[in-house]
Amino acid sequence: MSEQPGIIITIDGPSGVGKSTISRKVAAELGLTYLDTGAMYRAVALYLQSHACDIEDAPGVEEALEDITIDLRPAATEDHDVGVLLNTADVSGLIRTPDISMLASRVSAIPAVRTKLTGLQQAIGEKGGIVAEGRDTGTVVFPAAQFKFFLDATPDERVRRRSAQMRARGEQVDEEALLAMNKARDKQDSERAVAPLKKADDAVLIDTTGLTIDQVLARIIGAIRK
Repeated sequence: MSEQPGIIITIDGPSGVGKSTISRKVAAELGLTYLDTGAMYRAVALYLQSHACDIEDAPGVEEALEDITIDLRPAATEDHDVGVLLNTADVSGLIRTPDISMLASRVSAIPAVRTKLTGLQQAIGEKGGIVAEGRDTGTVVFPAAQFKFFLDATPDERVRRRSAQMRARGEQVDEEALLAMNKARDKQDSERAVAPLKKADDAVLIDTTGLTIDQVLARIIGAIRK
C-alpha cells in the first residue's frame, strides 16, 4: 500500500539522463504507480511510422490517432522498462530504438498528439499516487504536482549511460552518432512551440553527472519525506 496515496511526483529531463531508472525506483520506494509518458509518445511514433503516415499531414495524423489505443503494463522489476501494448500488440522492445526516439520527439510537437496523450496521462493521474516521468510532466501535464524534479547531466555522461543500456541489450553503438542524435533531440524538444522541454519554476534541479543512481534516489526521497 502506498505511503503517499494521493501524491503526484514529476520527474522531467532530457534523453539519457536516467529519468526512467530513477522514476521506477522512486515509485517502488514509495509504493506508487510509475507513469512513463515518453513510452506513450514512442508508441504513437511507431504506429505512424508503421502505417506510413506523413507527420506533416496534420489532418491525417489526427485521423490516425482515433485508431490508436495504448496500454501501459507494470515493469517486471524496477530495473526494466514498462510494458507497452499498442492496439493490444506488445511493442515494448520496438519503441526503445534511437530512430523511434527521434521520431517521437517530432511527433510530440504535433498539437493533436499532445492533446490526446496529455488527456490520457491526466486521466491516469486523477487519483494521484503516481510518479510521472517525461519532458513536460511538471510544466503541462501535472502543473499542480506536489513534488517536481528536473534531472540533467553533461552530454557525454548521457551518451555513456545510453550506450551502456544499448550494449546490455546486445545492440551495436556508435557513440558519436548517438551524441549528435541527443543534441538534435534536445534542440527539437526545447524549441518546439507546444510543451517544450524546460524545467518547471518550482522543480528541484539535480545534476546527476558523477552521481550514482542510489545518490540521486536518496536526494529525491529525502526531499519528499522532508
